[in-house]
Amino acid sequence: MSDVLAPTGEPPPARARRGGGAARYALNKVGGALLSVAMIVVLGFLLFRALPGDPVQTMTRGRPVSAEQIAELQARLGLDRPLPEQFLRYLGGLLRGDLGVSYTFNVPVTQKIGERIGPTLLLVGVGTVLAVALGLWLGARSAWRRGSRFDKAATGIALTLWSAPTFWLGLLLLSATGGLFPSGGITYPDTPPDFLSQALDTAHHMVLPVLTLVAVVYAQYQLVMRSSLVEEMTADHLLTARAKGLRDDQVRRRHAVPNALLPTVTLVFLHLGLVVSGAITVETVFSWPGLGLLTYEALRGPDLPLLQGTFIVLAGAVVVMNLAADLLYRVLDPRVRAS
Repeated sequence: MSDVLAPTGEPPPARARRGGGAARYALNKVGGALLSVAMIVVLGFLLFRALPGDPVQTMTRGRPVSAEQIAELQARLGLDRPLPEQFLRYLGGLLRGDLGVSYTFNVPVTQKIGERIGPTLLLVGVGTVLAVALGLWLGARSAWRRGSRFDKAATGIALTLWSAPTFWLGLLLLSATGGLFPSGGITYPDTPPDFLSQALDTAHHMVLPVLTLVAVVYAQYQLVMRSSLVEEMTADHLLTARAKGLRDDQVRRRHAVPNALLPTVTLVFLHLGLVVSGAITVETVFSWPGLGLLTYEALRGPDLPLLQGTFIVLAGAVVVMNLAADLLYRVLDPRVRAS
């Protein structure tokens, strides 16, 4: 009742200010995300039209076609129209959820993306979970044993793997395993159709792609966790916890690690979209039938509608994950809420 009867001119209650600040913060972030999506749409249209190569020439290569037939095909694909008109047609289709028809596969782009997005989410999901778990564990142990042999070895290996080219690391794993694991695909054609057989075969095919993805990604989480925990170890509340008689393991588990997790949790969301888009190299090396391999196949055309569709999906994933990280950071960090 006192909030309702507050005299005019007095500052609004703190609860109202916090609510209004949260709404403004969310609207600002959502607005920035929508602007980024708009830029992605424009860039996705212009970028691939600057690529060398003619889709019609690629589609008719090795076939006896006349100039009239080539002109007819260009007209059917809409490539004979002025660039502004092509963009308006592309934008109109996008607003209707129509990404066009693939030149290469002759099916709607949305259908092809729907077929390929599952394997990508499976690969990226498993790889991210393992990379986060490994990175957090190694980062916490490295920070708590700062300067030890374990810290130096773990940090050195992480930096080395992080700087290694993804395709080179994948090819190295293929050579090192010597045919122990499949070199491509997601299942063998002769695998029985029951769920258990398919799941085991898929897991067998996932070993090398997941290892490659984890080896490249986990270092980010390890280094950020190590840095955050090293900084947290000098905090006054840890000294108080030790003074109360808590053992080092209890201090680390109950006080240091939970506070040091905040930057890493937001980093997971920030980089999840990048991992999705970065799976292109891994999927290409191991012929994993996901969006990454689909993008590579579209580049060889170039298959403009398919390239535009995969670009929007992969770049949109980065924008969505960045937005989720921004919103989550405000929820987790009281300093952001107070600002």
